[in-house]
Amino acid sequence: MTASCLVLWTSGDITSWVTLSPPQSIESHAHNHDELESAAGPMDNVAMHSSHEAHHAGEAVEAEILKDKVRVLCWVMTNPTNHQKKARHIKATWARRCNKLVFMSSEEDKELGAVALEVGEGRDHLWEKTKAAFIYIYNNHFEDADWFMKADDDTYVIVENLRYMLSPYDASHPIWFGCRFKKYVRQGYMSGGAGYVLSREALRKFVEEAIPNPKKCRPDHAGAEDVEIGKCMQNVGVKAVDSRDSLGRGRFFPFVPEHHLVPGHIGPKNWYWDWIYYPSKVGLDCCSDTAVSFHYVPPNKMYELEYFLYHLRPYGINHQDPFPPPLPPDTKSIPQKVIEQYKKDSVYTIQHSDDNTKQSRQENQGSEAKRQQTSKDGNTADVSLRRKDDKSKVVS
Repeated sequence: MTASCLVLWTSGDITSWVTLSPPQSIESHAHNHDELESAAGPMDNVAMHSSHEAHHAGEAVEAEILKDKVRVLCWVMTNPTNHQKKARHIKATWARRCNKLVFMSSEEDKELGAVALEVGEGRDHLWEKTKAAFIYIYNNHFEDADWFMKADDDTYVIVENLRYMLSPYDASHPIWFGCRFKKYVRQGYMSGGAGYVLSREALRKFVEEAIPNPKKCRPDHAGAEDVEIGKCMQNVGVKAVDSRDSLGRGRFFPFVPEHHLVPGHIGPKNWYWDWIYYPSKVGLDCCSDTAVSFHYVPPNKMYELEYFLYHLRPYGINHQDPFPPPLPPDTKSIPQKVIEQYKKDSVYTIQHSDDNTKQSRQENQGSEAKRQQTSKDGNTADVSLRRKDDKSKVVS
């Protein structure tokens, strides 16, 4: 039910009672899949800006370098009724930036790139579908990527930030990342809607050690997909790693950005506060500048996010991202080798940065000296010209 209130409205000599509802945005954003069931994107293709335009030329150099070093396979959970309504809009937006993209469905769709898994559809079969999807990925694409990202067909992922977050880590370690919840599993588990990412070794252990063993993984089709995979991961020694940035701000989110940014959307009694593993805030402090994913994103909003993230440019605003990215506050689950390597890389980065800063300062000082000399020479020339003008006036 939509809450509303009566207000006394006066205009000129006319006074009346008017019913006002909350802003449409508060009511229109979904908190579950049923509320998003009827959402559909545009029927026609949406044109994008060219990467050769002046505002975009050369902007993705670092991102392209990292794309070769941190290879990410994205697989998206969908179903036949959503191929055209939702999945194709993911393919047209964020999923273009994955190294490899596969849609998991129960019907093949060659144009979309959907695989037909021999599973039932519906929420009662999501766990069965997840196991079948990872087995398919393991058998067909294990060598195609280092990291394996699972998302829903209403998840939006900033793939460049995912690679950036993963860059200090080694895919040979059994680790995984996501929006971490604290219920049901001792080390926590990752929200299915916000998406989660497995290292190559985590994928291997899940398929080879967990799924075949009914003592380590639930063998039937039922159960909550994200909870069940969380149990499997813990049972085979795959560590849940803190995905927050160094300031403790989240990167994976179970709702659209507005619900995390604007107070009032997630009420004080909402389940989210009891389930989230690490403390979370409302307002801009909720979310990292290198956020990775948001959930319950309808198709039209995916294009909106594309524009704001990849096309809109505030003039004169540049940003510098430290590399390697600083590690999160909770380092208990991070392999020791990763921490040691990070310290070595950070020392080199700081020294290299200091050298660059010193060189830049010297270049700036040199440029300033040249500018002042040019200005001085220009002023001298102006004085000389004025003197000549004065003499010519006297002679005439």
